[in-house]
Amino acid sequence: MSSILTNNSAMVALQTLKSINSDLSKTQSMISTGKAVGSAKDNAAVWSISKVMESDVKGFKAISESLSLGESTVAVARNGAEKITDLLNDIKGKIIAANEENFDADKLQTDLSALRDQITSITGAAQFNGLNLLSNTETGGDLDAIIANAGSGTVNVLSSLDRDANQNVASSTIGAGKQDLGLNAGTVGAGTDITAGTALAGAGAIADGAVGTLTVAGDAALAAREGNAVLAGDSYSITGAPFGLSANVTYVARDGDTVTDIAKALEASFQFQITSDGVTGLEVTRDGAALSIANDTGASITSAIAVTTEGSVGGGLELLGKVDVSTLDGAKASLGAFESLISKSIDAAASFGSVEGRISIQNDFVTSLSDSLKSGIGSLVDANMEEASARLQALQVQQQLGVQSLSIANQAPQSILSLFR
Repeated sequence: MSSILTNNSAMVALQTLKSINSDLSKTQSMISTGKAVGSAKDNAAVWSISKVMESDVKGFKAISESLSLGESTVAVARNGAEKITDLLNDIKGKIIAANEENFDADKLQTDLSALRDQITSITGAAQFNGLNLLSNTETGGDLDAIIANAGSGTVNVLSSLDRDANQNVASSTIGAGKQDLGLNAGTVGAGTDITAGTALAGAGAIADGAVGTLTVAGDAALAAREGNAVLAGDSYSITGAPFGLSANVTYVARDGDTVTDIAKALEASFQFQITSDGVTGLEVTRDGAALSIANDTGASITSAIAVTTEGSVGGGLELLGKVDVSTLDGAKASLGAFESLISKSIDAAASFGSVEGRISIQNDFVTSLSDSLKSGIGSLVDANMEEASARLQALQVQQQLGVQSLSIANQAPQSILSLFR
């Protein structure tokens, strides 16, 4: 039945043409933007995932910049530590030469002082953007700050953003510990809240021909304070006068020091002072945290010990500041103590090198991960241009056919007029 009021063919043709025009519009948008999912309207789930991934890409770009900054900072410190190691080897050569009696000791001492000043210059200049990893003696202003900070400097470099299944994000860091290669002398504190008999136990008198033992036990009497037996800033001191020494044997503990570390430092200082002062009849050896002092001086020695708090931590190469080759005894003492200084600078350079390598690897990984995320985002939202091009041509043909079909459908009622002629 034909009707001049209702043209079903025209309505079908119009709906078909609208659908074709809608698909054509989407295809043209894909081609112009390059995206199959350009907004949440296109595909809410895929769009949401892509936006989270895009946020991560931007975050990893910032992390890459942070890693590059951290790598440069550590590289400066490593180069400084390596140069200091070279200078220490040069100084060692001069000290060996000073052990010969026919050398000009004063000139050697002048050369040594110049090299020592150069080391100080390097430790001061080895900074990047104001951050110096070769200085690590900060102690803070009060006891709690001293306990927390003395010699515990660490620089944390942002290395990653970790997202779990619940969309919770946590940051990860790479820690670069400061390695002090300064020459500044430590200062023994004046506090009295450490029990000397517990922290540095030993015999009160060492008879001639006997061996006395001093054992570093740490601050066991006050272990409840921060829960540690050895606390940063604690000062350990052995009075030098009873042994015929011109200075006391001292060490101020750093954060992370063990009783063995403290004993090792006291041993090096003790041996240096004995040789430097030309004292005979004394021999110091160490076994773990225990110092054995063999007395063969011809007289009984009453050792005096003291342990206090709130000391000022000295530089890692503190002993170098005491090196004096102007006398033969001083040259011998310096040579005996020098291996520990070179070992410290080598350990510092190795530590920085290890951290620098890890940061470099992480930076490469972050860059690769960012590229992978970009590729994943592209696979989710990017348009297939070959398919879109072919579909565009097909839809254009369908559009033309749809227009013609609508035109024919609209002309159908015209045939009814012939019935009235």
